[in-house]
Amino acid sequence: MENVIIIGTGCAGLTAAIYTARANLSPLVLEGRLPGGQLTTTTLVENFPGFPEGIDGPELIMAMHKQAEKFGTRFQYGVVEEFEHAGTHSRVKIDGNWVETKSLIIASGASPRYIGLDRERELIGHGLTSCATCDGAFYRNVPVCVVGGGDSACEEATFLTRFASKVYLIHRRDSLRASKIMADRALANPKIEPVWNSIVTEYLVDEAGEMRGIKIANTDGGTESELEVKCVFVAIGHEPNTAPFRGKLDTDENGYLVQTKGTATNLPGVFAAGDVADHVYRQAITAAGQGCAAAIEAERWLADQEG
Repeated sequence: MENVIIIGTGCAGLTAAIYTARANLSPLVLEGRLPGGQLTTTTLVENFPGFPEGIDGPELIMAMHKQAEKFGTRFQYGVVEEFEHAGTHSRVKIDGNWVETKSLIIASGASPRYIGLDRERELIGHGLTSCATCDGAFYRNVPVCVVGGGDSACEEATFLTRFASKVYLIHRRDSLRASKIMADRALANPKIEPVWNSIVTEYLVDEAGEMRGIKIANTDGGTESELEVKCVFVAIGHEPNTAPFRGKLDTDENGYLVQTKGTATNLPGVFAAGDVADHVYRQAITAAGQGCAAAIEAERWLADQEG
């Protein structure tokens, strides 16, 4: 029986590991299909406090990993297949084997949806991203594009006008599905040019392997054209990594775990931290903060059970 199992090794999971390990709880951390989470796909993080020159995403994650290990965190590679709760404890099935734990911190994150084109994975961080807040400042005075038509796409496009010379807003329909206030704000911005009834069909890459443009096809007639952009910001949503918990833990309509008080879920001893529950901020620093909170709440919950 483990004291605490932490699912995920992004900022939320590793911060939770540091705190629970320092509390002598000997946490077991499960690393999934993307060890390190979304930060491992970011080349430079400039907005994490304490690094005035910025730090590579993978470097930041590795430092957190070492810090957690230093205090006694144990790491195991494995993907959670099932979850069960028995009132006083939980158990998770990892690669066919059940492991029991007194408390559980779910920090499995969310995966950004991408378009599904060739070379997509290798272009992430090289002119392809899903986070304007993270990467917008790298594209000053150059043209960029945002793919999507919802609130997130409009928000990203509006934010990018602070840096880019021009922002193309590419949407497969002839009107945005965003709320009226967000859509009006984006379309009123002189730097934003909507590209209606269009889909991205190909990424165009320069000799250095960086994005130089895209091919787009018109959904009406299928005619193709090229657009010169230095970065493609994909804003077609995220998929929270909550599949094993659905139907057992409360989720919202988009599948994100619902936090009841602090980071607690609807089941006792089960906590959620980071992007698996947060679809508003989605930042490394807010994930780390939630990881800290979940660890403290799990530690107090365990103490109450023993008391």
